[in-house]
Amino acid sequence: MNSEQLTSLAVESVVLLVIVLLVKKYVWPMLITGMNARQLEIETALASAASALEDAASAEDELRLSLEDARNQAVDFLTQAKTTAERIRGESSARAQGEYDRIVASAQSEVTVARQRAVDEATAQLSGVVMEVVEQVIAREVDAAAHESLIDEAVGALSATAPIIERGER
Repeated sequence: MNSEQLTSLAVESVVLLVIVLLVKKYVWPMLITGMNARQLEIETALASAASALEDAASAEDELRLSLEDARNQAVDFLTQAKTTAERIRGESSARAQGEYDRIVASAQSEVTVARQRAVDEATAQLSGVVMEVVEQVIAREVDAAAHESLIDEAVGALSATAPIIERGER
């Protein structure tokens, strides 16, 4: 190598050494500071992400508990609704049975009244028929006392047979 090349190599080596020293003194600390700041940002972001993950898991647990509570409340509401419906159904059935019993009692009472009217009408008609038959058989009119006595006997006989007629016996 010649001296020019050696000089050039020495100058280049000195320049390189100066550049390395300048980089080490001024640039390298700034790079380290920037890299440390960036590493701190990344660590902070990772911690925030972990915290967000924990918050999300906690929120998911709260949501699951809320859903379970809502389901339990819905089941309770349905149970109460069924109980209320059964109670109302029972009350309605009892009211309907009471109304049925009242209608049946009213109908029985009307039948009893109608039966008594029919017996009274039959008695009145029978007494008239008996009188006509008696007048025709005897061919004379019966006096009032005898007439009343005959009617009483006919009514008594009719009353004795009336329970048999009411029961449908003959």
